[in-house]
Amino acid sequence: MGKWRSGFVFGNPTRLLRSASHFHRFSRFPSHSPSPSNISPIFFFYFKSSFSSKKTTMAERTPHSHSSTRRGQSHRGNRSVEGQKIWVKVDHGNKSPQTVNTPQQRQSSPGRKEGDGESLRALRPFDICRSGGVDTVRLKASLLELNREKRKELVRSACMSQCHNLRSGMILLKNHLSHEDQVKIIRTCQKLGIGIGGFYQPSYSDGAKLHLQMMCLGKNWDPEAKYVDIRPVDGAKPPEIPEVFQKLVKGAIQASHDFLLHQNKHINVEDELPNMSPDLCIINFYNENGRLGLHQDRDESPQSIAKGLPVVSFSVGNSAEFLYGVERDVDKAEKVVLESGDVLIFGGKSRMIFHGVSTIQANTTPKLLIEETNLRPGRLNLTFRQY
Repeated sequence: MGKWRSGFVFGNPTRLLRSASHFHRFSRFPSHSPSPSNISPIFFFYFKSSFSSKKTTMAERTPHSHSSTRRGQSHRGNRSVEGQKIWVKVDHGNKSPQTVNTPQQRQSSPGRKEGDGESLRALRPFDICRSGGVDTVRLKASLLELNREKRKELVRSACMSQCHNLRSGMILLKNHLSHEDQVKIIRTCQKLGIGIGGFYQPSYSDGAKLHLQMMCLGKNWDPEAKYVDIRPVDGAKPPEIPEVFQKLVKGAIQASHDFLLHQNKHINVEDELPNMSPDLCIINFYNENGRLGLHQDRDESPQSIAKGLPVVSFSVGNSAEFLYGVERDVDKAEKVVLESGDVLIFGGKSRMIFHGVSTIQANTTPKLLIEETNLRPGRLNLTFRQY
């Protein structure tokens, strides 16, 4: 048995109202109640949750409700009255049930059409960063965690990026992108991604979809049409590659050449890993369930592929298990983990290597990066090429 609920009724403050049904019974003015002429036509009533044995809302006690309602929320067609103020207008000359005026439900947009095609749903704006609205629940990192992350960043930036020669023409630059560079990349991609020609989910004519959000810069790439100036799905032109991205690509290639010369002073770096000036970029955002099967980047011009002009890949956000091999066989492929700030370059003899993403490792984005950018859980990957 629940506890009594307190209530105030102007015109008859001595009554205690136990429930909504009691309120309705009282509002019909039984014979022993005071005359209606002595009762104010407006009743103010406030319900407060006070059940001790079982925490239920008034919506749960309503006969038409079949499920619980969270505090501050409402069912379609049946609103919870817990914690809400309800004004009830009583018609003294009419004994019919009273009308409760509650806020109306939000109406759907008049421009929205039900039953739109999958292509229209795929073109809804996608923001790689959380909006920070009322529906977003995210615990901020503690000051101790933030200071720890800042110390890690200082140590990482003080050390030279570690270079690994995975195979001929394939160089991995660990921790090459600084924290500031990653913040610039995220903010630039976010701004471009919600605009014209921004992120969308690519698909094939048979309905199959890629497990990622994609945006192209400089030139559009489509799973079936390949490289085109106009995006087939919506006719959008791709944004240009920002100058800050061009500088980062140039710096990464130069760092790779320096590494190769440090290993072998007599090597011809242009033969091992040719230089290139990117004129297109494919940006993919993988959520924590995203993946990409083994494939070759062979849609660039025959001249670009013949010269072995490299693909430069930036990784930001969650870590990813990257597969690569000379055959399209997952069992035979080698694996390397790409972390936030890593740069992978493959060109020359490795230009036509098979590669893909098998797994996105959840909760591996640096906390300091999340705090500063509000990046969604997932991995942001930018691959630069010269067509």
